[in-house]
Order: sequence, then C-alpha cells, then structure tokens
Amino acid sequence: MDWNLFVIQFINGLQLGILLFLLASGLTLIFGIMDFINLAHGSFYMVGAYFCATLTFLTGSFVLAALIAVGGVFIVGVIVETTIVKRLYRSDHLDQVLVTFGLILVFDTLVQMIWGPEGMVIPLPAVLDGQFEVGSMVFPSYRLLIIVSGLLVAAGLYVLVMKTRLGMLIRAGASNRDMVSALGVNINRLFMLVFALGAALAGLSGLLIAPITETNIGMGNGIIILAFVVIIIGGIGSIKGAFYAALIVGLIDTMGRSYLDSLLKLFMSVQNAETAAPAISAMLIYILMALILAVRPQGLFPPAGAA
Repeated sequence: MDWNLFVIQFINGLQLGILLFLLASGLTLIFGIMDFINLAHGSFYMVGAYFCATLTFLTGSFVLAALIAVGGVFIVGVIVETTIVKRLYRSDHLDQVLVTFGLILVFDTLVQMIWGPEGMVIPLPAVLDGQFEVGSMVFPSYRLLIIVSGLLVAAGLYVLVMKTRLGMLIRAGASNRDMVSALGVNINRLFMLVFALGAALAGLSGLLIAPITETNIGMGNGIIILAFVVIIIGGIGSIKGAFYAALIVGLIDTMGRSYLDSLLKLFMSVQNAETAAPAISAMLIYILMALILAVRPQGLFPPAGAA
C-alpha cells in the first residue's frame, strides 16, 4: 500500500467531514430548535463562496475576505429569517419545503444576475498554496488549514453551546422550545440568532472549499443532501452528533471511493470490482443512515431530553 497516498486520502476525508460539520451544525440547530426544514441552507454555502471570491479580489487578502464574507452571510441570514422564514415556523413541513425550495431558485438566479453564469476561482496566498513534508509524507497546506479551522470552530461552538447563557437557551430550545418561550425568553430573537449563525457556518464551509473546487451556481445543492444525512446519523439538534457523524461520513465517503475497488477485487473479478465499487461506495453512507434509523432512530448523540 502507498502510505503517502493513504494519508492524503485520509486528510481529504477529514476535510470533507469538517466541511460537512460546518454545514450540518447550523442545519441541525435550525431543525432541532425551530422544527424548520430549510432546503435552502446550501444556498448560504454558495453565497459565502461568492462573497469571499469577490472580496479576495477587492482586498487582495483571502483571510480578510473570509472574515468579512462570514459576517456578510450572517447578515443575509438575518434578512432571510426576518422577511420570510419567521412566517413559516407554525406552518407544516410541506409548506417549509416548498418555500425553501423556491428560495434555492431565487438565490441561484440572483447569483447568476450579480456574478454571471461563469464560476470564480479564489487565489490563495503562496503560504497556503503549497505543501510541506514530514519525513517521507507530503501534506497539502490548505487542506490542513481547513481541518484546523474546522476544529477551532467546533471548539468555539462547544464553548458557546455548553458554557454560555445563549448556549443554555439553545440547548433548552432544542429540548423544549415551548417551555423556553413560557419562561419569558424572546424566542423570536433566539430563532433569528440561531438561523443567522447557521447561515454563517454554511457560508464559512462554502468559502473554505471554494479555492479547491471554484465557485459555481448551485454548488450547495448537492452537499446539502450529505448534511441532512449527517444530522440524521448524529441526532437532530445535537452539535456533538453533527461533529462525529460528519467525520464518519467524510471518511467513509472518501476512503470508500478510494479503496473499495481494491477490497472487492479479493472476492470478484477485476472488471466486476471496478464496475461495482463506484455504485457501492456512493451508497455506503445511505446504508449507514438506514442502519442507524433502524437501530437507534434518535441518532448516535441525541440532545439531552430528546425522545
């Protein structure tokens, strides 16, 4: 086995897991606290990437652009929540699905009107656009930065949710939002903050991956499916569950696509293995989700008080 290639694929899996966590953490809070299904959550992922691309060209600094872009997506989240989303909290899930699907079309159209149909490439500073060696191992600098940044955000979310008054309200809202409202908490403000925070985290995820894949219209529409898989596996409303489930999904998806064909070749012909491996690897995370739903339907790490 080429261990250097294995390490690189492992890092790619961790990177995907971190990006999924950033996307799913906000989504699981929105779903868990508000009981709101937001199919347009991936649009914030796209908006964050486009904001960062534009600001990078304007400021000449990717880091500064990323910081401003996250704040910009937070503001977009506030606007969307106060103008559209808050009117749907008492609606049934079908209405929420239909409206947020419409928001996807609106966001995609607005992005095309503002930035055009072509994608944008975000240039990285030289210090990030390279690799470094440890012994015989070669590590891509930017991918490691994504992993470290995601871990720092995860630590910050842990402190926010577990150690602050706002976090206490978020956890209480995830368990029993009617009780939180009855205790005099401004539930509308709490919902707005949680929704905007989720949007900002999605935007952060999008801008981090954009220098690798480039920005494009609808870039969040595919990954949002994986984010829903993550929150189902981890437990709806659970940041801890989103973290571990995202890493599991990222590693299974990446390592499965890289090595499943080699494993299948031990039991079948080379041609059959190479034909079957892509299809099976694409199903692995959904098979895992089905098993979790069958054995532990509340998820691996449900929030306290969840049934």
